[in-house]
Amino acid sequence: MDSSNYQSPLGSRYASVAMRENFSDQKKFRTWHRLWIALAESERELGLAISQEQIDELKAHEDHLDLALAARYEKELRHDVMAHIHAWGDVCPKARPILHLGATSCFVGDNTDLVLLRDGLQLIQSQVLTIVAQMAEFARRWRELPTLGYTHYQPAQATTVGKRACLWLQDLVHDLEDLEHAQSMIRFRGVKGTTGTQASFLELFGGDSEKVRELDRRVTAKMGFERSFGVTGQTYPRQLDFRVCQVLSSIAQSAHKFATDLRLLAHRRELEEPFGSQQIGSSAMPWKRNPMRSERICALARFVIETLGNTAHTAANQWLERTLDDSANRRLALAEIFLATDAVLNLYLDVSKGLVVYPAVIQRNLNAELPFLATEQLMMEAVQAGGDRQDLHERIRQHSHAAAAKIKEGGESDLRERLAGDPAFAQVAGRLDDLLDGARYVGRAPAQVLEFLSEEVDPVLDRYRDRLGVQGDVRV
Repeated sequence: MDSSNYQSPLGSRYASVAMRENFSDQKKFRTWHRLWIALAESERELGLAISQEQIDELKAHEDHLDLALAARYEKELRHDVMAHIHAWGDVCPKARPILHLGATSCFVGDNTDLVLLRDGLQLIQSQVLTIVAQMAEFARRWRELPTLGYTHYQPAQATTVGKRACLWLQDLVHDLEDLEHAQSMIRFRGVKGTTGTQASFLELFGGDSEKVRELDRRVTAKMGFERSFGVTGQTYPRQLDFRVCQVLSSIAQSAHKFATDLRLLAHRRELEEPFGSQQIGSSAMPWKRNPMRSERICALARFVIETLGNTAHTAANQWLERTLDDSANRRLALAEIFLATDAVLNLYLDVSKGLVVYPAVIQRNLNAELPFLATEQLMMEAVQAGGDRQDLHERIRQHSHAAAAKIKEGGESDLRERLAGDPAFAQVAGRLDDLLDGARYVGRAPAQVLEFLSEEVDPVLDRYRDRLGVQGDVRV
């Protein structure tokens, strides 16, 4: 690594090897070679004067990249596509005359971007699927453990640790549905010419429109796509970039929600992300166990969410058949949003696999609030034992406010003792242990976990069983 040059932290620090390779110069320019081969081969098959010897020469040098030579040509020509045509033409002199025949720069540029988007979504999908599998296992394991629920970050009714995990899971399951839709939307730009009219190819084939259509179909199929866009300008519609990146933004939102919840629960000492035996939480405070991975998920997720707007502006600003102010922008935005989403999911994979639960702390925190949460149940039981509902309500109100004031002044809640000592609750005082059992107040949460997993999660995992098992690549 050259330490004198800036490198994006997404490439040098955060993103996985697989995603970095997907957006690498090597994959990009080798895909250009594949496209030129597919074009020349299809043109030959349809009758143009291209020899098999020329095709064979291109195929023999498909993986030959001389990026230094291409860079020298680009410095002179100020055109990246022409630079690579010249550089590869030097290696394939027999095929040089027919390279890029009839095509415009977007033939290689846009079609390659579509390959990268398609393959990038495949990587993202595998990551999300594995996180879903890991989180489903976590939810199933902890489906019955009562925990204090919160609304407005204030104590509310109880839930279970597994049920809360299902809220995180549900977001991811919906993201998978959106991913599938986005993947179905990706089409090949195909062989469309300078302004999308296919005029150059119609000229090459002597006005034979059906051969031009067949050329588009053949190149599309050779590059692994089922269909191409019916119409384009010079570029494929830039709204596709927005639609694809919109899913990445949603995934980032799901991850941010999970990581934020985990940070809040880590403060309560109830749940914790994995923490290495040699890991340092703070350079100044040796005892700290900062939720570093979760904080980084939130940081990178915010970057993804904000980058989405960039793709919207690009789509909105495509003048007529094409304007070039999208080019430099898209070189940055598309790669970076994929790399950042990949980095978020790498962290999510790592954290969800090693989540640490502290049942004793969870129970203690719940028990501290249970007398408040259970007051309605206590009131109903006392009424059934002969008490006056309105009188009991007022007594509970006074006791609970007094106990809350004691907590705010630094003491411990004495609501349980107050209720046990109040003659109005004498008939139920002996049942307080049973009435203050957290499991009484989680409703159908354990059943909801099993229902949700069996009805909505397991079918998805069964459909993609061969895609599971991705490992989180957290290097720092």
